[in-house]
Amino acid sequence: MEKIEKFNQIIDEAYLNYSYSCIRETKKQEHEMKEKGGWLTLCLTPFFENKEEFINKCKTDLEFSEKWGLYIEERELSLEERKTIYENEYTESMEVPNNHWLNSKLTTRNIPTKLITLTYQNETIASYE
Repeated sequence: MEKIEKFNQIIDEAYLNYSYSCIRETKKQEHEMKEKGGWLTLCLTPFFENKEEFINKCKTDLEFSEKWGLYIEERELSLEERKTIYENEYTESMEVPNNHWLNSKLTTRNIPTKLITLTYQNETIASYE
């Protein structure tokens, strides 16, 4: 549970930094427009309406991810990786045969299928899902 809380804390911090930056940029644009005699409606919400949109953009757009310093990588675990997790947790590292029952064992024991790696401000956290 501790890793999930840390994940959420890091994402919240990055999203907050992003949101404040959007607000500053909007205020700057408003000031520039007033100086030119034009009108601009001030919007005190970030360009993405919610955190999920921000997270998805960080996952899919490297340039955006670099700008905000939040890197999120997701990948599927191979059957062999899942088998290793199972062996370490349930068989005291005894090798389990790679037979037709293996996938059922992994599913029954809720062995993760995905690895999520999050990097922010030179700190990296990996978690299984």
